[in-house]
Amino acid sequence: MYELKTKPTDHSVLEFIENVDSPKKREDAYRLLDIFTETTGYEAKMWGPSIIGFGSYHYKYKTGHEGDAPLVGFSPRKAKISLYFATGDTKRDELLKEFGKYTAGKGCVYINKLADIDTDVLKALINQSVSFLNELYPSHE
Repeated sequence: MYELKTKPTDHSVLEFIENVDSPKKREDAYRLLDIFTETTGYEAKMWGPSIIGFGSYHYKYKTGHEGDAPLVGFSPRKAKISLYFATGDTKRDELLKEFGKYTAGKGCVYINKLADIDTDVLKALINQSVSFLNELYPSHE
């Protein structure tokens, strides 16, 4: 049976950030930690080995696949910083028009550095993602 790698762990968020190689990326990770914590009201937790997540929800797809995931999160990776928001939310695309310099995949928005984006729009993206997931999956923590 398939086991999800992205699940909450007891690893230290601060220890993970301290081990980020780039001093600039480490500084951005601390700022993101503050922004996500203040905006969501949730304590940061490590999800898997490299995602810092906030809150959680339980999803179940029509295929029967189900699991838990953070409402929002980020990961200061070597190449870029990954920001995790809800997928399938059309309001995300509207907000991203004002976001700044980024690239996007299905579930991630990638930035090079915090200075490239509008942090007020980041907060709006966080709030929108949390609201969207709370409506879509109402029974979580």
